[in-house]
Formats: sequence, structure tokens, C-alpha cells
Amino acid sequence: MKLNAPLISVVIPHLNQAEELDHCLASLAAQRLERTRFEVIVVDNGSSLPPYAVVGRRPGTQLLHEKQPGPGPARNTGIQHSSGKVLALIDADCRADPDWLRNAMHALESSQEETILGGDIRIWRDDPKAFRAIEAYESVFAYRFKLYIEQHGFSGTGNLVVRRSSFEKIGPFAGINFAEDMDWGRRACRAGFRFRYVPEMIVFHPARRTLHELYMKWDRQIQHAINTARDQPRWRIRWVVRALAVLGSPAIDFAKVLSSERIHGAGARFKAILILVAIRAHRARKMLSLMRKSKAVIWNRNVDA
Repeated sequence: MKLNAPLISVVIPHLNQAEELDHCLASLAAQRLERTRFEVIVVDNGSSLPPYAVVGRRPGTQLLHEKQPGPGPARNTGIQHSSGKVLALIDADCRADPDWLRNAMHALESSQEETILGGDIRIWRDDPKAFRAIEAYESVFAYRFKLYIEQHGFSGTGNLVVRRSSFEKIGPFAGINFAEDMDWGRRACRAGFRFRYVPEMIVFHPARRTLHELYMKWDRQIQHAINTARDQPRWRIRWVVRALAVLGSPAIDFAKVLSSERIHGAGARFKAILILVAIRAHRARKMLSLMRKSKAVIWNRNVDA
């Protein structure tokens, strides 16, 4: 540990998202927590053009490189080279609320040693007066960290704060063939740690621009899920039943759209329902089509590549 080391190390994995990373670093520069109390480490994971210029505009921000593909190995490299007693994880395409780190520290100070913090992720909108269809859908269904933490016992890594001592006991994140946040969260729970949802710990994520981007997101998650399912007995039957359940699930989730406080107006709710039906139909088709395919996973490839 370095002398006069910062208290918090913010670690950001990056792959072909220079513009989004620029917004992320700007949000960290605007933190209300004193800048000397935290460091920022970006770990590039094989971008076609590493973000030298973006990082170079932010004094004190480190840029590292990790050749092994996947956000998990990139985070591990950043953590290995960090100095803080507290690790704060955020994704390159996210923007932190100005009080993100300050609220995280307040919550951590009032939590037991075995506690890991997960916060709220909200959809960023350039026009706060109107909802695009995908913005409306994702405002209701994306990044439900409260649900993940309170019902499933783990938090996503796009908004996670953990003591270094806890991370060292749990171990590093897994590679690209695993849903690394779920895998790490389950290992943390087995080791006796518990996740706490902190609604004041806010991070914003832009909505996907197109249905294709949403499809790619679900394709990755479905690939992770089928990789796990193949190890279970009678997995094919279970998988087909699961796919059919996904296809019919919009009938149940209409109520969530109509009652959500995160969107407003009949138009936004109608748009969200249209996207909901399209996504669930795609997920069901993809689940069935993957039953004879390989285990390859791509975590964050530029959709224009």
C-alpha cells in the first residue's frame, strides 16, 4: 500500500466506448467528495483504439491494459494496481451522480465489515421531458439492482462498492465465459458476506439506442445462462420450458409497466409495452436457437464493428 494513498479506488473496465468513457470520467471529476480521497483507474480490454486522449484529459487518471478478454479480468487488473482501502466499481458507459462516492462512504461507515454495497442505476435521458420507446422500456425493466440484491442476494458490478479486505477474501472476478457479477456475488454470499442496497448511491446508464443493441445484451446473458444449464440433468427439457415461459411472460409484466413510477404518461407506457413484447419474443427464439451452438461469449463488442 502506498503512503498517503487515496481512500477509494474507482475501477472502470473499457472496450471501444471512448465517448461514453469521457462522460463517465467527467461525472467522476464532478464528485462532491474531495478529489484527493479517490483515484480513478481505467483498464482497457483490447479496444481497436485505446482511450489515450480521453484519459489524458483527466489529470491523475491511470490507464492500464488487460489482454484477457472480459470485464472481470479487466476489473481484476485495475484492483491489483489500485491503492485504496475501498473499491468502487462502475462501467465505462455509466455516469455517476455527484454524490455517488460520498453517499457510498456514508453507507459503508454505518455497515458491518461483511457488507458489500450496491446502488441504484437509472436510465440517463438527454431529453428529460420525453421518453423514447427503449428509454421507457429500460426505465422499467433494466438494471433492477434493488431486486437483484434483496431477492437474489447479489449486485451488478456497474454500481458496487466493497472493502479491499472483503474483496481479497472473496477472490477475483471470473473470466468472459461467466456472468462475473453473479458468480462473484454468489461466492461472496457463500463466504459470509451480505449485500446492502443503497438507493442514494446513484449511477446513470444511457438507454440502448436500438433494438439490435438490446438484443445483443440479452444474447450475451442467454449464452451465460445456457452454459450453466448444460451441466444440469435434463437440461434440454428445462430449457425449452423456460423459453416458452419467457415468450408468455409479457402478459404478467404488463402490470409493472402500468404501475411503474419511473415512467410517466400513457404514450411512454404504450411504447414500453411494445418493446417488452419484442424483447421477450427475441429471447425465446434465441434460447431455442442456442441449444446446438457453442459456448462463445462476447461481452462488450462495439455494435458498429
